[in-house]
Amino acid sequence: MKSNFANKLVAVMNEKIDSGVIMNALAHMCIGFGSEIGKEPLRLTNYIDGDGGNHPSISEMPFMILKANSNKIRTLRQMALQTGIRCVDFTDTMTIGTYLEQIERTKQTKEADLVYYGIVLFGDWDKISDLTRKFSLWK
Repeated sequence: MKSNFANKLVAVMNEKIDSGVIMNALAHMCIGFGSEIGKEPLRLTNYIDGDGGNHPSISEMPFMILKANSNKIRTLRQMALQTGIRCVDFTDTMTIGTYLEQIERTKQTKEADLVYYGIVLFGDWDKISDLTRKFSLWK
């Protein structure tokens, strides 16, 4: 299915991680990635309700949340990097303790030993669709 949007925004989250932890990981990825991508490419719009209340910075684009295990997220990340798809990921080393401890723990952990909690991808609709078509929707 081809969308009328040039770009696609997709998160693939680790289905084995507790829901509270996974929501935290998704929030961290979205905050950082959104600041890098910017308002215009993400098509952020202010929605106005019937009383004139402003609901700012909601994307016009759909945002699909899919599920996979850590190894599939790792492979997806590698494929995204190889094909030039913009992405941001979140791993087990980015939890527990202070952010300084998390940075140090990540630095001390080989990539093959990271447990991926999720990845967010943004880029060409068709390319991202090709990379993510085998994943199921998060329910």
